Amino acid sequence: MVQYNFKKITVVPTGKDFIDIILSRTQRQTPTVVHKGYAISRLRQFYMRKVKYTQQNFHEKLSAIIDEFPRLDDIHPFYGDLLHVLYNKDHYKLALGQINTARNLIGKISKDYVKLLKYGDSLYRCKSLKVAALGRMCTVIKRVSPSLAYLEQIRQHMARLPSIDPNTRTILICGYPNVGKSSFINKITRADVDVQPYAFTTKSLFVGHTDYKYLRYQVIDTPGILDRPFEDRNIIEMCSITALAHLRAAVLFFLDISGSCGYNIAQQAALFHSIKSLFMNKPLIVVCNKTDLQPLDGLSEEDMKLVVEMKAEAMKTVIGQGGEATDSDEVLLTMSTLTEEGVIAVKNSACERLLNQRVELKMKSKKINDCLNRFHVAVPKKRDEKERPPCIPQAVLEAKAKEAADIEKRKLERDLENENGGAGVYSASLRKHHILADEEWKEDIMPEILDGHNVYDFIDPDILQRLEELEREEGLRLEQEVDNDDFEMDGKELTPEEQEALAEIRKKKSLLIQQHRIKKSTAESRPTVPRKFDKERKFSSERMGRQLSALGLDPTSAINRARSNSVPMRGRKRERSLAKGDDGNDAMDMDVDQSSKKLRMMSRSRSRSTSRPPGEVVPGEGYRDSKQKVHAMKLAKKSVKKRNKDARRGEADRVIPTLRPKHLFSGKRGIGKTTRR
Repeated sequence: MVQYNFKKITVVPTGKDFIDIILSRTQRQTPTVVHKGYAISRLRQFYMRKVKYTQQNFHEKLSAIIDEFPRLDDIHPFYGDLLHVLYNKDHYKLALGQINTARNLIGKISKDYVKLLKYGDSLYRCKSLKVAALGRMCTVIKRVSPSLAYLEQIRQHMARLPSIDPNTRTILICGYPNVGKSSFINKITRADVDVQPYAFTTKSLFVGHTDYKYLRYQVIDTPGILDRPFEDRNIIEMCSITALAHLRAAVLFFLDISGSCGYNIAQQAALFHSIKSLFMNKPLIVVCNKTDLQPLDGLSEEDMKLVVEMKAEAMKTVIGQGGEATDSDEVLLTMSTLTEEGVIAVKNSACERLLNQRVELKMKSKKINDCLNRFHVAVPKKRDEKERPPCIPQAVLEAKAKEAADIEKRKLERDLENENGGAGVYSASLRKHHILADEEWKEDIMPEILDGHNVYDFIDPDILQRLEELEREEGLRLEQEVDNDDFEMDGKELTPEEQEALAEIRKKKSLLIQQHRIKKSTAESRPTVPRKFDKERKFSSERMGRQLSALGLDPTSAINRARSNSVPMRGRKRERSLAKGDDGNDAMDMDVDQSSKKLRMMSRSRSRSTSRPPGEVVPGEGYRDSKQKVHAMKLAKKSVKKRNKDARRGEADRVIPTLRPKHLFSGKRGIGKTTRR
């Protein structure tokens, strides 16, 4: 489990933001109303509270910063040296020391001004002392602004560091730049380290995890190291040196025997001997990478001699751990990350050696003695000399033998692809596993299918000849139909009775068509012709009067009715209609030439239109009489009065309005201001 999680460190504000946060909190969390008429003790207490509250907030914030940042003397030496390499231990301690000094100064300022406020004799003097106290505190924070900015940069960088547990099972990869370290960690873990064909692609430590024998192993990819004095190494190389020096891990020293990394084997051997002191008491494996470009057997004698010397140094670590000198094959391994040949063997060997070393160390510790007396290993003893081999049925043995034979004989698609030209040349057949009656049908060309039918079943080689025969036959049938009488159906002559029935049907059909046409041409169904299209005045009332007179009818009433129904002209007023109950006899007895003005004067007032009164009972409503209906209407109106008063939309409206919205009634008002926040 990771003991150090630097991602949880709180953000360090800048000096200006720090002051704004504290003063804003003081303004919000302490009383703001004071009058000069208050007692002097109340005034002193008011301003002393503000000074103490500000000092307390400064103290809490600064203490949180000091406590959350790791102390280099208390954490694991690996992280202590890594932070020293990245950020310079002296600058880091100096910044935290300045924050601690600022915290103490603010506490002292608060103590002094609270003592002075106890002797304040007026509102003005107490307020001036409060302003001076808060001003001096803010000045202290402004002076440590560079330290706050420096610590914030360190916090951001530490949050990006990988989570490395120094005490867990670890495999460490080191070597010259561009020898295949990042490719190896990408192969055995789920890490995604950038791989490029130039040096120093990896500029910091990268962590991945892998499993071996149900145990989780931590794999660390370190930046490349160059063979030069310790003082000349840069920060990137020092990260690798720090990991090698402080982590108990199995070390894989990568050796590029092909020389494609830009460094020959002699230079890589010199680096190995210069840092071999860091390999003490750790399982060491020399890994010869890129064997696809240069096999180990093809090296020159000088290079092979250097490799053997490195192998001998690695053997010393095996012997130092109590191993045997016969384990020489485990300290020098070859692999290729491109073809993945030997990658898993290197991983398994490193994990196995690291696991054995950790078990031996635990066996040598004092804690094991307290645990050994609790264990008892039971070993079964033979009861007699009789052999009891396992009994396996013969059918099972035959089935297993058959499966093994099938596995050996069966060829995979990959094998067939390699035999027939490789990828891009060989095309796998998708029909080879089809179950058909005849095996030869598998490679037949499948015909097109249309609407569920096989198109090939409908193809006729003599289709053009058949088409000509059909056209010739159709022409003959048309000629025969012209020659035959009308009374012929489907090429057969009708009997006299059938001819009479057909004539009756056609006659009745023609009558129905005529009746329908007459019905369609009536005045009701005929569309109204607008006046602007009646250019020849064919549809005027005068023409209608002449036609009615020619028939011996009086056209007066019809003309008046047509005029009353027509759209009135501009300036023409509609005549007053008779009131309800007037039968019109008086008007008929009067002189027709009487003016319309006198008619209006003599006529009774026009009654209301004939709508039904509200209390009138309509059959089917369920009321006994009009009195009961009026009473029910009053009750219904009374029941909705409260709902209408509350502006409810209906009976289902259950909205509970916010009577006092918080954004309008919360917060404090400034002096002399009535606007709410």
